[in-house]
Amino acid sequence: MNRPHPEASNSGEFKGFNEARRMMWCHDARARVYERFEQTSFIGDTNVAAVHVDNTTRADRVFLVAFDKAGQQIGVDTLYIDEPNQHLDIAPEFDHDFTGMDVVPDSQLDQVISRENGWVVNLKVLREYDPLADRRATQRAVFLAHLQDMMKKGDVRGFLFGRGESDDTDAA
Repeated sequence: MNRPHPEASNSGEFKGFNEARRMMWCHDARARVYERFEQTSFIGDTNVAAVHVDNTTRADRVFLVAFDKAGQQIGVDTLYIDEPNQHLDIAPEFDHDFTGMDVVPDSQLDQVISRENGWVVNLKVLREYDPLADRRATQRAVFLAHLQDMMKKGDVRGFLFGRGESDDTDAA
């Protein structure tokens, strides 16, 4: 699960900065899940509907178990963690609970979920993920969060959105 970084300030003085930092952590988690899953055959295999990520059993590796739409196990893989930034924490945008993925009752997938030793990635949502669009949206959101702090301090009084055209239609 994505938790606030221990160094995160509770001060309201840098509210925009703290929000921007939270957005970046969430983006990093999404990008890491996508990048790590690209190292497997699961994204390209349309028979795989969900993957259980066991990120709790071992600190040096993540065990992946693939399931089809009926909730039956169809494959396994292991991702090794050589650096702390390779760990697969929950990215809610891909999690089966948050995406509303249907799980067949009493299936092998349902049984794995009931053990509560990891999380389940909805592969349909992960396949639709566009890392470039997410990065651009995150950059814009981070900029706007920082802008809030800068306007409060008086560092910014006006700005333009757009591609630098000379008309003032986007001036704020």
